[in-house]
Amino acid sequence: MMNSKDGLYGSFHDPVMAQGLTRRLAGLALPRALSLMHVCGTHEHSMAKAGIRSMLPAGLRLIAGPGCPVCVCPAADIDLAVQAARREDTIVTTFGDMFRVPSGDTSLELMKADGCDVRVVYSPLDAIKIASENPGKEVVFVAVGFETTAGPIAASIRAGVPENFSIIQSIRLVPPALEFLLENGRKSIDGFILPGHVSTVLGRKGYSFLEEKYGVPAVISGFEPVDILRGIVELTEMVLAGPPFSVLNLYKRVVSENGNVKAQKLIDEVFEPAPSNWRGIGSIPLSGLSLRDEFSRLDAMTRLGLELSAEAEDVRPGCICHEVILGESEPEECPLFGTGCTPRRPHGPCMVSSEGTCRARYQYRPAGDIY
Repeated sequence: MMNSKDGLYGSFHDPVMAQGLTRRLAGLALPRALSLMHVCGTHEHSMAKAGIRSMLPAGLRLIAGPGCPVCVCPAADIDLAVQAARREDTIVTTFGDMFRVPSGDTSLELMKADGCDVRVVYSPLDAIKIASENPGKEVVFVAVGFETTAGPIAASIRAGVPENFSIIQSIRLVPPALEFLLENGRKSIDGFILPGHVSTVLGRKGYSFLEEKYGVPAVISGFEPVDILRGIVELTEMVLAGPPFSVLNLYKRVVSENGNVKAQKLIDEVFEPAPSNWRGIGSIPLSGLSLRDEFSRLDAMTRLGLELSAEAEDVRPGCICHEVILGESEPEECPLFGTGCTPRRPHGPCMVSSEGTCRARYQYRPAGDIY
């Protein structure tokens, strides 16, 4: 059993250990085809880089779920940021991955090229600092992410922000998305590989509904090749052994049983659960966050008079990002993949972020592949 005490970080890249896990996986007798879904963009990036899928036995499929926050951010939210950017004396701040996500034929990158003041930041504290340094301007922070991002944003707001600071709220929650998948015909999912970063906040208990309500097996995995292979092996063995199923924490060097209780408390103090739209998926009940009344003045929509567009185009013609996000299609099945849609000129959101499934598959595609 590997743990943080042995100090062997390199062991998580050890090819000998990886080969042992691959042999263990190959030795499993699969009575039928199995589909395991991961719900984390960083997992997808790591899997593509390490060529994990090439190590799987026939009949075992590893599919990507809605685990990239940039990919599931609806076009309507980006349109709100575009509206804000068009205002005079307004600075829009955003994480780098959001800069080039398309909304129709525009993006925040194109707005900046047109002369709007759009700035990339690395944390909400950067955006707050910009607001403090520009008291004569409105500063809008596009708050995108999952539970991992919600904690620092809540902490920043709780500590106090300048009067000219507001946010476009676009944070989404992972557990309601998993429930949505299970409640809406995704019965073909045999088990989940749960996101490591989000799990540091939620803890293993944050997924107890999977075993208690749905009887679905799952593992919490780290991001290194041996982490991921071990997660696949143990999840597959659990599926083959049959119920009762459980949620296994295989990332104990980082994830605890109860998670980051302080971060959970901060998120609850600043936000409350609310319905949320996911790009290409639609509305999922209580899968997002809205500001509590105490902090409602920070809502950029109200403060700046921004309006949700009913015409915002989540799925552009020819794009199948919505199918990729749900694990219904592979990126390589898209006719635009690598031709009409590349990281430099993305047609859909899954090609923008390094956590996007299409971007990861394109970046680590086999040498010589031409699309």
